[in-house]
Amino acid sequence: MTAAATPAASPATTGEQPVVRLARSRRNAELSLLLLAMVLVAAYGATVEATMLDTVTPDFWIPAAALGAVFLGLHLVIRFLAPFADPALLPAVALLNGLGVGFLRRLDLGEAAPDAREGLAVFAGTGGRQLAWTLVSVILAAGLLVLMRDHRSVSRYAYTLGLAGIVLVMIPAVLPRRFSEINGAKLWIKFGDTFSIQPGEFAKLALLVFFAYYLVRKREVLSLASRRFLGIDFPRGRDLGPVVVVWLISLLVLVFEKDLGTSLLYFGMFVVTLYIATERVSWLLIGLVLFFGGAYLAYILGDLVGGPFANFYLRAQIWLDPFADPHNDGYQLVQGLLALGTGGLFGAGPGGGQPGLLPEVQNDFIFAGLGEEIGLFGLSALLVIYLLIVERGLRAALAVRDSFGKLVAGGLAFTLGLQVFVIVGGISKLIPLTGQTTPFLSAGGSSLMANWLLIAVLLRISDGARRPVTGGGAPARPSGGPPEQLHGAPTEVIRP
Repeated sequence: MTAAATPAASPATTGEQPVVRLARSRRNAELSLLLLAMVLVAAYGATVEATMLDTVTPDFWIPAAALGAVFLGLHLVIRFLAPFADPALLPAVALLNGLGVGFLRRLDLGEAAPDAREGLAVFAGTGGRQLAWTLVSVILAAGLLVLMRDHRSVSRYAYTLGLAGIVLVMIPAVLPRRFSEINGAKLWIKFGDTFSIQPGEFAKLALLVFFAYYLVRKREVLSLASRRFLGIDFPRGRDLGPVVVVWLISLLVLVFEKDLGTSLLYFGMFVVTLYIATERVSWLLIGLVLFFGGAYLAYILGDLVGGPFANFYLRAQIWLDPFADPHNDGYQLVQGLLALGTGGLFGAGPGGGQPGLLPEVQNDFIFAGLGEEIGLFGLSALLVIYLLIVERGLRAALAVRDSFGKLVAGGLAFTLGLQVFVIVGGISKLIPLTGQTTPFLSAGGSSLMANWLLIAVLLRISDGARRPVTGGGAPARPSGGPPEQLHGAPTEVIRP
C-alpha cells in the first residue's frame, strides 16, 4: 500500500527562515556595454583623422575619454539610485551621443584649412560645444534621477506641467519673427545671434505627463463604444472633445509655427497615449483622419489664401518636386538625396565624404551627412540602435505596475521613435521637410537636454518595473527597507 503524498510544509508553518534568491541589477553589464560604446566612438574618431589628416594624432582618444567620464558619472548615479533600471538604455544613447560628437568634430576638421586641421583643438568648434552640452544634459538627467525617486510623484504636478507645456509651445508663435524664426520655422527663442533655445523640446515632456495623468482618470469613459463599423468599435461623439482640442492645437502649431514635424509630434503623442490607455484602434484611425485632413486643408488654403499657410504650402511643393528648383528652394533636399545616393551601401568612409555641401548638416541633415560616409548599412545600424531604445522603453511600459507609468513610458518611447521617423522621413523625401533634430546626434543644447531628460524618466520607470516584488506582491521600496525586500526575487521563496 502506497502512502499518500503529503504537502510540503511552508516556511510560515515550520518556522524556517526562507532563502530569497538575489535579483540581478545588471549594472556590470551596463558598464561593459558603455565601455564598448566608447571604444567604438574612439575608433570612429581615429578613422576620421586617418582619412582627413593621413595620420592619427596623439589626442584622438580625448573626446571619447571625456564622454566616457561623463557617462561613467551617470552610470554611478544609476547604480546607486536606480539599480534595477534597464542596462541597455544608457550604453545605446551614449553611443549615439558619442558618434554625434565625433561627426561634428569631423565637420570642424572639414571647415578648417588643410594645414590647420592637425592643430585644431579637441574642444574647439561645434564638436567642442556639443561636448559641453552633453555634460550639461547628463548632469540634468542625473539630477532628475536624484529628485524623482518614484515616477508616480510627478503626477501631482500634472496640471502645472500641462500649462507649462502649452506656454512653451506657444511662446515662439507669438514672438516677432526676428526672435523666433530660423529657416522659415518659428520654433526658437533667440537671444542675440549666437544663442537660441527650442522650448518645444521640453514642452513634449511636460505635455506627455499631463496627457498620461488625464487619460488614467478618463480612460474608462473614453473606452466606451457607441457603434461598431467594419469590426471596429468607435467612441461616442461626445467623447471626441479632448482629441479635437489637441488636434486644433496641433493645427495652430502647423500654421503659426510653420512646422509639420512639431505638429505631428504633439498630436501623434496624444493619440498613441490615448490608444495605449483605451486599447481602441478606432482612436488611431480617427487621429490619422483628423491630422492628414487638417494638413491637406492647410495645403489647400496655402495655395488659395497664402498668409500663415504659405510656408507649409511651399514645403509641400518642395517635397512633391524638389528638382523643380534645385538651386534655390529645393537645394537642401536635393543635396541630401545626392548625399544618400553617393553613400551607397557602404559609404565613402568616415571623413571621406563632402557633408559640408549640405545646408544645416550639423542640425536637420546630420543623418544625410552621416549616410554619405557610412552608407546604407551604417545608417541601418543607427536606426537599429534607435529601435532598441524605443523597444526598451515599450518593455518598461509593459512591465511597470501602475497605469500612469505605463502611459508615460509608452508615450515617451513612441515620441522618440516618431521624432526619428519625422526627420529621417523628411531627408529621404518620404514626408515634407521638418525642423526637427535627430535625437542625440544633431548639434544643439535644447534637443540634447530634453532627450536626456526623456531617457532619465525611462530609466526611472524601468527601475520601478524591474524592481523585485515583496512577498505581498508589492514592489520593494526605492530606498530603505530590509535587504531581502530590496534585492530579493520577485516571487520565488525556497527552503534552505
